[in-house]
Amino acid sequence: MKKAYTQLHLAVLLAGLTGILGRLITLNELMIVCYRLLLTVLSMWILFSFRKKIEKLPAGLILRIMGVGLIAGLHWLTFYGAIKYANVSIALVCFAAIGFFTALFEPLILKKSLNVVELLLGLMTLAGVYIIFHFDTRYTLGIAIGLISALLAALFPIFNREILKKTNVESMLVWQQLGGFLFMAALIPFYQTTFSSFRLLPSLEDMLWLLVLSWVCSVWAFQLSGAALKKLSAFTVNLSYNLEPVYGILLAFIFFREDQLLNGGFYAGLALILLALGSHTLLVYYKNKRS
Repeated sequence: MKKAYTQLHLAVLLAGLTGILGRLITLNELMIVCYRLLLTVLSMWILFSFRKKIEKLPAGLILRIMGVGLIAGLHWLTFYGAIKYANVSIALVCFAAIGFFTALFEPLILKKSLNVVELLLGLMTLAGVYIIFHFDTRYTLGIAIGLISALLAALFPIFNREILKKTNVESMLVWQQLGGFLFMAALIPFYQTTFSSFRLLPSLEDMLWLLVLSWVCSVWAFQLSGAALKKLSAFTVNLSYNLEPVYGILLAFIFFREDQLLNGGFYAGLALILLALGSHTLLVYYKNKRS
């Protein structure tokens, strides 16, 4: 059990590391996502084919999965865009707003009753983001893009839950990553004509970080969380991922000293967001314990 917890928190830490790599890689946000998805889908396809985990699916389901891959790709595009237009800490704080968007959209999409408590806690995270925005307007564009990223991040897991009723996670992942890559690659001509500083090919150093992003933070992180899930409940795994923004912000403070770039408004907003996340964690824990 101790090994499973170690694997789980290492997977969460690797998820937080993606923001750090997004700043280290000098390519723009679109090419980061394109290379990440391409390397990940190739690696997963080889790995899962060798383990005979990829199922034969009907064309309609494949197209549906690839469509969800578009949402996932747009999430990563806006996430790395928020890092480029603000910084890692701001992007991860905005990512915490996923709770609000999930509480809002999940009942609408799955036709469930609205959870008022989760919605209120989600509003607390938005209030935290507003406090940061109010006291530090330098990152207005980055915060706006970061909130769009959180909205998209709330959507594709909801659709994934329905897809996983019809296939296994490995088949879903390879088609989803492929769909995301194809849709993102289609945006390259638009970026080339819009941004004069657009660069298609990565430098040697960028390629190294892209391999880390793909193999370590995507493929290996998936295997770690999958291994942990064999010993731990899905509840424990999902709850632990609330720590992703916390780990990522701490890493940004260590590697880039972003704590020196942020004012008191950031810490006040972050404190409110952490209070909301902590409250949600306790509520879900006690609810799960009673059931």
